[in-house]
Amino acid sequence: MIKQQRYVREMAHPKQRTVPLAFGVVLIFSLLILRLWYLQILYAEDYRALSENNRLRFLPVPASRGALMDRNKSILVSNRPSFSLALIPQEITDVEAMLDRLSTLLGLDRTELGERWQKAKGRARYYPVVVATQITREQVEIVEENRMRLAGVEITMKPVREYHYKQSAAHLLGYIAEISEKELDDAAYQDYNPGDYVGKNGIEKAWEHELHGEDGGRQLEVDSRGRVLRVLHESQPTVGNSLVLTIDQRLQQAAERAFGSQAGAAVVMNVTNGEVLAFVSSPTFDPALFAGKIPTDVWESYLKDKRHPLQNKALSGQYPPGSTFKMITALAGLETGLVNESSSVYCDGTYKLGSGKFRCWSRTGHGSVNLRRSLKESCDVYYYQLGERLGIDRLAEMCRRFKLGDTLGIGLAGEKKGLIPTTEWKLKRFGRRWVPGDTPPAAIGQGYVLMTPIQLVSMVATVANEGTVFRPHLVKQMVDADGKVLREFAPEVLAQVGVSAAHFKKVKQGLYAVVNDAGGTGAAAQLADVRVAGKTGTSQVVKLGEDRKRRLAYEYQDHALFTAFAPYDKPEVAVAVVVEHGGGGGAVAAPIAGQILRVWFDLKKPVVPRKEPTEDKQADEQPAAVKPSPEQPEQPVDEVKADD
Repeated sequence: MIKQQRYVREMAHPKQRTVPLAFGVVLIFSLLILRLWYLQILYAEDYRALSENNRLRFLPVPASRGALMDRNKSILVSNRPSFSLALIPQEITDVEAMLDRLSTLLGLDRTELGERWQKAKGRARYYPVVVATQITREQVEIVEENRMRLAGVEITMKPVREYHYKQSAAHLLGYIAEISEKELDDAAYQDYNPGDYVGKNGIEKAWEHELHGEDGGRQLEVDSRGRVLRVLHESQPTVGNSLVLTIDQRLQQAAERAFGSQAGAAVVMNVTNGEVLAFVSSPTFDPALFAGKIPTDVWESYLKDKRHPLQNKALSGQYPPGSTFKMITALAGLETGLVNESSSVYCDGTYKLGSGKFRCWSRTGHGSVNLRRSLKESCDVYYYQLGERLGIDRLAEMCRRFKLGDTLGIGLAGEKKGLIPTTEWKLKRFGRRWVPGDTPPAAIGQGYVLMTPIQLVSMVATVANEGTVFRPHLVKQMVDADGKVLREFAPEVLAQVGVSAAHFKKVKQGLYAVVNDAGGTGAAAQLADVRVAGKTGTSQVVKLGEDRKRRLAYEYQDHALFTAFAPYDKPEVAVAVVVEHGGGGGAVAAPIAGQILRVWFDLKKPVVPRKEPTEDKQADEQPAAVKPSPEQPEQPVDEVKADD
C-alpha cells in the first residue's frame, strides 16, 4: 500500500526529474557546440596550419650563384657543391639530445651546433635549421648510415665558390661567407635564410643581388619517421646572373708574379674608357677559406703579417704619391702661366724658405733645370720653388679638376678618398694656419698629400688622354645562365680637366724623357718595341737620414712608386705601381711596371700558327700559343738612377 502511494505521488510530479536531466543535456551540447565553434571557426586557420605542418616538410633548393669571368670569357669563379647539416624542428622532440648525438657521431663542435640552433629559433617549425656547414662526404655517409637514429636530420646541398685561379685577384673578386644575424635583420636581405651564403667584399658583395639568383624549394609530405611520401609542390631555383669583368686574367697573373713577395698594389687601366685591366693587391689571401671556418693558424698568420694581406691596398691604401705628383704641379704651373717649357731654375741640392731648408734627392744638385729636365731627373728644387709661387690652394684646385681627394666610385666597398690639403682644411683639422713651409713638401707629393693606387692610375691616364677623367669600372657585361647579354656597361666620364692640349703635351714630353732619355729615372720601364712614358716616385714613411733608415725595420722604409702610359704616341693603357717599403721608385717600382706593360703588348700580338707538320708523329700537335712574358724587361738596365 505504501509503495503504491509513493508511485502515485511520483507520477503526479514528473517534471521534478526531467528538468534537471534536460538542463544537463542542454549544457553538455552547448559546451560541445562552443568547442566546435572554437575549433572550426574561431581558430580554424591556425589548427589547419598546425595540422599541415605536422605532416609537411619544406626543403629549400639554393640557387647557384652566377659565374665571374674575365674579359675573354675565361671562368674565374664558379660553383661546387657543399653539404650542410640541418634539423627539422617539428620532427625532433629533444633537440639537446640530438645535438649531443650529432656531435659525438660526426666529431662536430657541440657549442657551435647549439649556437647555430639558437640563432635560428623562431622560424617555421617545418623549415630546416642549418647547424653545420661544409661537412665532409665521410660525415654525410655517417648520417645516412644512422638514419633511423637521426629522425628530423637532413643533409642539404648548397653551392659554394670555386676559385679557378686560387688566390689570384682575391681582393677584386671578394669572397662569400654565411649570412650574419645583422644581415638577416637588414631589409636588403629579407628573402635570405640562416645558413645562406652571401658576398662579403669585392665583386661578390657589390653585385650580390645580381649574382645570388632566386632559391627554389620542395614541399614534401612525410610520415611519422620523416620518410617522404610524396612531393606536393616544387619550384625550381633560378640561377644568378653572371658577370664579364674588364680584367684580363693573363695580365692579372703576370702583374701578381711581378710583385713576388713584395707588398703593395698595381692597377692597369684603359686610358680611353676607364676599364680596369688588372687589379693587384699584394700579398693576397685564399678566398675559398671564408666559406667555412678558417683554421686558427691561417687566420693568425693573416693578422700578424706586417704586409697586411687582407687589406685591399689598391682601393684603401693611402700613400704619399711622391714625385709622381709632380705632373700635377707642372700642369698647375703651366696653366697659371708661372712657368713654360723654357723656364729654368738652378738646383744646388737645397731650397731655402725663411729659416727652413728643403733638400733635393740629389745632394749635389741638378744645376740649371727646365720643365722637361725637372720631370726627367725629378728635381725637387724646381717643384719646391714652383709650389711656393702657386700656393697650396691653386695646387689643390688643379687636383680637384682631376677628381683627386675624392672617391672615383669604382663600385667596391672600402674605397678611400686620399687627401689633398688646403688652407681651410688645415685650419679645420688642426686649428692652425697654413704656413709657407707646408707648401714645398706638398708640391712634390709629400707632407699631407695622400693618394690611392686607383687615383694614381686615373691621374696618369687623364694626362695620357689629355684631359678626360673616366670613372674606373670593373664590369663589361651582365649575362644570364644561357649567355644572353642582359646589360652592357658603357664608359662614364666624370670630368673634363680643362687644361690646354699644349700644356698636356709639354708634360707628356717630360714623362717620355723619364723613361727614354739618358739620365731619366724610369729607364727600367723601357720596352724595345713600344715607347713608354712615366714618372717615378719615392715617398717617405718617416723623415730620417739614409744611414739610419737602412738600419730600420721594414715598416719604416720608403715606398716605391711608378706611374706610366703607353704607347707614347697613341696611349692605350696606363699603369700605377706602389711597392710598400720598397725603396726607390726607379729601381723597384719601374721594373714591375715594365714587366706588366711587356705582357700587355705581347698579349695584343696576333698568334702565328705553326706550319703544318710533315711527320705523322706531329699530327696531333696544336698551334703555338702566345708565350708568357719574361719576368724581366726585354732590355734590362744595369744601373738605374734612384728617384728623389
